[in-house]
Order: sequence, then structure tokens, then C-alpha cells
Amino acid sequence: MSIRIAVDTMGGDRGPAVVIDGALQFLAQDNSSDTSLVFVGPEEIIRGHLKELRASENGLSVVDAREVITMDDTPKDGIKKRDSSLVVSHRLLKEGKADAVVSTGNSGAIMASAMFNLGRIEGVSRPAIAAVFPTSNCRPSLVLDVGANSDCKVHNLLEFAHMGAVYYSYVLDVENPKVALLSIGEESSKGNDVTVEAHRQLGGNSLNFIGNVEGRDILTGKADVVVCDGFVGNIILKFAESIKPFIFDKFKRQVSTNLFSRLGAGLMAPFLGRLKKTFDYSQAGGAPLLGTNGVTIVSHGSSNALAVMNAVRAARDMVEKRVNGHIISELSSLSAHMKIKGINGE
Repeated sequence: MSIRIAVDTMGGDRGPAVVIDGALQFLAQDNSSDTSLVFVGPEEIIRGHLKELRASENGLSVVDAREVITMDDTPKDGIKKRDSSLVVSHRLLKEGKADAVVSTGNSGAIMASAMFNLGRIEGVSRPAIAAVFPTSNCRPSLVLDVGANSDCKVHNLLEFAHMGAVYYSYVLDVENPKVALLSIGEESSKGNDVTVEAHRQLGGNSLNFIGNVEGRDILTGKADVVVCDGFVGNIILKFAESIKPFIFDKFKRQVSTNLFSRLGAGLMAPFLGRLKKTFDYSQAGGAPLLGTNGVTIVSHGSSNALAVMNAVRAARDMVEKRVNGHIISELSSLSAHMKIKGINGE
């Protein structure tokens, strides 16, 4: 199975060289020869970086795109830039000239471009961005939505639950993952009206639904898939991103107080290295945008080469494991369930 991944080279904060380097690192470490890269952006800039990196052009192609969507562009303004690296990447996917898109750009514009160019999977009313969180039991938690939809209805949360369960099953290789709703208490009566009703509906379908979890349960791994609206999910994501710098800043301050602290820090170095890696977003690489008619991986704007490499790997895995096809099958069953229950999925 030949897989072509379009890489938006112009979206990241660190510039195209880092994006190109990370994608090339994936290609160098990929044991199979079935994945090729399509670098999208100003051709002369891309080829200049390829020359600097002394990259072989085997498995590579370049598609020229002259415009750039900035972090300050609104989603609406972004998709008006028809010759931008992001929009051209999604157009390649729509036309069958690529199988997935990886972008480190403006997440709102990525969402808008994917919706405009690809549309939604049948049975999906709103796509969701899913993020992987580390846990204390070494089995990650997948949280969605983490930013695509600030306001959700009951049927949106049901769709997120099913899409998340499919992704976890096929990409993370866990059969029948545990699914939970994020709320302000474990009791089914806790939460707003949408959460309470979603709890009732999820209790009567095919998922391995374990009920509500609270924010403190995410990092314990109590649930494999945690469902919430994008407003709450994005706050959790941004808070989680602050944990690593907070911990290590406090640690450095304590270590600098005396000689004994510095000696102790030396002995703890291996442990600290493992801890730092646990909270390193670059290990996950990017978050899948689930629910659009094509594979898109949304990476952090400040992604380094390692993060880009892992984002390309995530894109390849989604295509290879036919996640969207499994989501379509799963949501056809959900649609029938919702009709029986009289839930409005519009």
C-alpha cells in the first residue's frame, strides 16, 4: 500500500527548515518503502532547505504554493488564501494526490480548510481534535474534543465517543477501550444538561462506557477515551502543556539552593530525563482531526523536528489502519441508534 503524505511546510513557528527536517527524519527511520512525502510551499524555499540538508529526493516531491496562512489569520481569512501551503495540501488530498495532510499551522485554519476542501465523514455532524495524554499506568488517555467545537450538543458528544473509541482501537491497538465523559463528578446526575443526557445515551449503546470521570482522573488512566466539548478540552490541553515547564522550573530553583541539592539532582538525572520525556508533546507529534473525509494531523505551532517526525508517523498509521473507514462503519450503527432514540443529529 503506497501512502503519500502532504506536509504543509509553512505553518510552524520555527520555519520550514524544521518541518522539512522532521519529515525527512521520518523517511529515514521508516522501515518500509511505501511512504512518500509531498512538501507543499514556495518551491525555491523547499528545494533550498533540501539542498542544505543534503537530502536525497527519493520518495519526495514538491508542490509549489505561494501564500502563507499566519497564526493571526482568522479561519475564514485563512481559507481565502487559495494558494496557501495548507489549502493546497488539502486540495491534493481531495484530488487523490495525497493520502494525508500534516500541518503545524493555525489550528482554526486547519479545521476550516479540512471542512471546506474535504467535508465531513458521513454520520459526523462536527469533527473533533483528539489529543493523547500520558498517564500513570503507561496506557495513554485520548481526550476529545480539545478545541474544534466550543459548544456541543448531545449528539456531538456521542459522535466524539465513537470516533475516539475507533481511533484508540485501531491506532493504539486496544480492543474495546474504556470510554468516559468528563464532568464535575462521577455521579450520572453531575454536570450540565448536555453532559447528563449524553451520559444517559452512552449508557445504552455499544461502547464500553464506564460513566463520568473528573479532571483529576485523566492522568491516572482511569479511562482510555475521555469525551468533552472543545471549550473544556482546550483548557485542559493548554493547562497540561504548562505542567512540564512548571515542574522543571521549580526543580531548577530548588537545585540551585545548595551543593547537596545539586549532587542529589545528578543522581536523579536518569529519572528526570524519563519524566521530561513523559510530558514532551513532541512524542505524540500531533492530534488527529477526526470526522473529516480525509486524514489530517494537527501539530503544535512550535513543533520541533521530533514532533514533526512523529506527526508524519501518526498520519501514516491512520491511513494504513483505515481509521476513517472504521469510523464510517461505527457511525452508521450510531445513526440507527439515534433514530431509534429520537436524538436530533442535525
